[in-house]
Amino acid sequence: MNSVCGKNKNGGENLTVKTKIFKNRLFRSLAFLMSALALLVALPMFASAASAEKAYGFPDGAVPVKVTLDTKEVLKGESVIINSTTYVPLRSLSELVHADSISWDAKTSTATVKKGETTLYVRNGGFYLEAQGRYFYTPEGILNINDRLFVPIRPFAKVFCLDLNWNAETRTVELFSTTKTLARGSSFYDSTDLYWLSRIIHAEASGESLAGKIAVGNVVLNRVRSRSYPNTVKGVIFDKNGGTQFSPVSFGTIYNTPSEASVIAAKICLEGYSISDRILFFMNPRIATNSWISRNRPFAFRIGNHNFYY
Repeated sequence: MNSVCGKNKNGGENLTVKTKIFKNRLFRSLAFLMSALALLVALPMFASAASAEKAYGFPDGAVPVKVTLDTKEVLKGESVIINSTTYVPLRSLSELVHADSISWDAKTSTATVKKGETTLYVRNGGFYLEAQGRYFYTPEGILNINDRLFVPIRPFAKVFCLDLNWNAETRTVELFSTTKTLARGSSFYDSTDLYWLSRIIHAEASGESLAGKIAVGNVVLNRVRSRSYPNTVKGVIFDKNGGTQFSPVSFGTIYNTPSEASVIAAKICLEGYSISDRILFFMNPRIATNSWISRNRPFAFRIGNHNFYY
């Protein structure tokens, strides 16, 4: 009779079945423990985000983000990403960069931050930071969260000449101090470009929103950069190749004095902000007397009364 050492035929089968059952149970137990461990690791992250939203009154969907200043972590629990924009508390960050003074004007809902020769104005609910006669666009706006002003970190960094880097690996906004100071608008903006850009914006979009005004300015500057058009702001505006390009040139309204809002929009454009760096045409379909643009150019988007085209 053939035999296997240590087991008979029937006994060996029973042992094999029991071993398989044991291994299956062990595997399921280990899988459960791994899932539980992963959940425990993730819970503090969710709890942290939830507690931050609850503690500071951040809107739903706000995601905490790490910020460092000269390699040291700052604003812990106070800096968040809202709609893809990193927001920080104005007063806290101003103090960290050693501002000389921070004041609040309740009548105009405006905060003023002074540091050396630089003076920054931030209006609650506004869409730009103003400093030294320059304007830095904040499309998502200045936010009031629990009676604290929160500003996008990038324009703040520009105002106080902080170098900014996004570390994707650690998901950290890294700020670094410099000895530079912000140039005044009077020396930063080309006076001729500002003169004509503000006037075409006013003539074409006086009743439009700030975004609508900026988009009109973008069309002009995009043409300046295109080989198909003159390479100056004035040249683009008065271009008559193929006919007058902008009706205010024919009507004479190009010479009207621009509003403050139009000047601000022009400055924002000259800072380099672009709603689109591809749009080359726009028209108001309700009053346009020529449909060539809509028939021949790809539609991009609509802002206010204007349709914009590539």
